[in-house]
Amino acid sequence: MKQRLLALDVLRGLTIGCMILVNSPGTWAHIYPPLSHSPWNGLTMADVIYPLFMFMMGMSMYISLKKFSFALHKALFLKIIRRTLLIFCIGTFIYATATFLETLRTASLQPDFAGNPWKAAFASLAHVRILGVLQRLAICYGIGSLLVTTIRHRYIPYIIAFLLVAYYGVLLVGNGFEYGPGNILSRADLSILGISHICNDRGIDPEGVLSTIPSIAHVLIGFRFGKICLETSDMKDKLNRLFLYGSIGLIAGFLLQDLCPLNKKVWSPTFVLVTCGLSALLLSILLWYIDVTKTYRKTSLFTIFGANPLFCYVLSEILYILADYLPLQEQSLHEILYAGLSGWLGDNAFASFAYAFLLVVVVWLFGAYLYRKKIYIKI
Repeated sequence: MKQRLLALDVLRGLTIGCMILVNSPGTWAHIYPPLSHSPWNGLTMADVIYPLFMFMMGMSMYISLKKFSFALHKALFLKIIRRTLLIFCIGTFIYATATFLETLRTASLQPDFAGNPWKAAFASLAHVRILGVLQRLAICYGIGSLLVTTIRHRYIPYIIAFLLVAYYGVLLVGNGFEYGPGNILSRADLSILGISHICNDRGIDPEGVLSTIPSIAHVLIGFRFGKICLETSDMKDKLNRLFLYGSIGLIAGFLLQDLCPLNKKVWSPTFVLVTCGLSALLLSILLWYIDVTKTYRKTSLFTIFGANPLFCYVLSEILYILADYLPLQEQSLHEILYAGLSGWLGDNAFASFAYAFLLVVVVWLFGAYLYRKKIYIKI
């Protein structure tokens, strides 16, 4: 059990490190292609990272809920709801902080600084993005946890299939692969959330309302793989199952992409299959490396992030936002630091990557302190 959990921590740690690299460049004008998201259809390394974390959330659900025998009772229900609301609120707080500081900095640079910047900044909070990365994690965790504690687990594959097929049907009838406001995803987001509360990518929010449907299926797939990891005692059998099912998902997703394009912003069913398949294959490699080769001591670099994954992610987002907008002067700390790096390395993708890597190191140092003190912050 200990080593299985260690493999999951290592994979989580790798994912968090990559998430920081992707989300925190020195400049968005120069990004290495693997660290940039696909504009629409297609798949890059950056597109795989977030779904990999969602897959692992499903696995963690199995581990944590197994302690309660997957039986929903009042105490467990309240625990699920509390954690769902907490993660959702933290995600909203991150966006609110960015919106507030951006408006405050913009207003403070105007000639009438003494008159209106704080009023404008507080008014901007009425336009905070509602859905996002952590909010989607929260919703999928909440709904997924309630499903697996109220229904028999043999029905979960049917629920996964229904969610993916039904969502594909919605995409077909609603121009779901149109990159513009005519897309049904855009129409749903604008109707339910409003233009001022979405990340407006040609009218489409990458973490919008309807695309949450396949994301729930995504987490449930991770839950099923968590069952394989914990309930299969023979290591050879376990690795064979992970590799087989992961390969089936990966191959099926690629084979079906002519009918249903791979698309992260849509969170297409083929995107679910490919990323879940890849996640299972990565997990099988780590399980082999840690459990079979017995070289798990060399993975401590990644378990630093994996022990407190959500805390490290939230810390990286807050630090990046603060550096991006403070102090309230012509140049922010972010611009000063990147100017120094680009003056040394050149204004290019390498300097942009170096900036993100420095943030990874800073967050890792915080995580290392908590890990050494055996402090695990559960969000």
